[in-house]
Amino acid sequence: MFNKLKEKLGSFKQSIGKTIDEKAVELKEPVEEIVEIEPAEKPVSTPEVSENVSSFEDQLDKTEASPSLKQKIGFAQKAKALVFEREVILDGSDIEDSLWELEMALLESDIAINVAEAIVESVKEELVGSRKKLGKNTGELVENALRSAIYKVMSANVFDLDDYIRDAEKPVHIVFIGINGTGKTTTISKMAKRLKDMKYSVVIAAGDTFRAGAIDQIAIHAERIGVKLIKHQEGGDPAAVVYDAVQHAKAHNVDVVLSDTAGRMHTNVNLMAQLEKVCRVSSPDLIIFVDEAVAGNDAVERAQQFNTAVPIHGSILTKTDADSKGGAAISIAYITGKPILFLGMGQGYDDLKKFDPEWFVDQLFE
Repeated sequence: MFNKLKEKLGSFKQSIGKTIDEKAVELKEPVEEIVEIEPAEKPVSTPEVSENVSSFEDQLDKTEASPSLKQKIGFAQKAKALVFEREVILDGSDIEDSLWELEMALLESDIAINVAEAIVESVKEELVGSRKKLGKNTGELVENALRSAIYKVMSANVFDLDDYIRDAEKPVHIVFIGINGTGKTTTISKMAKRLKDMKYSVVIAAGDTFRAGAIDQIAIHAERIGVKLIKHQEGGDPAAVVYDAVQHAKAHNVDVVLSDTAGRMHTNVNLMAQLEKVCRVSSPDLIIFVDEAVAGNDAVERAQQFNTAVPIHGSILTKTDADSKGGAAISIAYITGKPILFLGMGQGYDDLKKFDPEWFVDQLFE
């Protein structure tokens, strides 16, 4: 998982590490600093040492030394301290080339351009001006900067669905939307199984009346999981199906309604209007966008378009276990301003992982 992105991040760590090591060569051996001091304009009297004065700088302040003398002695002390501390201090010019390579690597991993720019800028802020003592682990310094930058863009608007369902008035109605073939129906089945395992009662609305075989497919899942399915005939009004499911839940004290909808492209005006009708009639508590992690920037763009048409509350990314780049997962929350809720990690009903940005970042550096 994310192997290509891991490789690119590793290359960046090596590049920055090489830069730091090359800069450190100049500080391998402590050197004596010789500072020439210009004669003062008038003789400098030797100050009396007082028990109340504890430092050379305090004594210097009490002399009649010229400002030039004080400035030179102060500089000498700072320079000498830096040499003997043996630190490398990075500036922007040191890592400019490496940062450009990092941005290109992120773009090649299907990370949206403004997300890549945000990550690079954050890494730059972390590294420029940072002090690295000779002998300390260079890789750790760079990795921490990368971890922090990626975590920032992935942790936008964190939302805990479990907490929401626990605290919300029942029934909680969730509508799932997305394009064709991204695993939306399977994701609904996984969610139903998860909620049932958490002791919630669940009903599924077979709102995809458009695709041939869609009702039969979700009926098989519902039977296997052991949850109630509300369905109409193929070609029927999906808004009516969803409405009936919500009314059934209210009448039978069901905790959660999970509504399937037909997959559609955001460019299909008629189907998008139908989706808006479904949401208008049933007033869902949450609308969740489902797409494939492997779709990369396409998934991010589609999430933006759906969010504009029918504002979403979060996303679920399927096939994450097969994603070698990680671009969609890193970008989608930042671009839409809505959190990732779960990741599909396989074909089984239990292969739905609650999203944790810290866990995700750990996978990139394991």
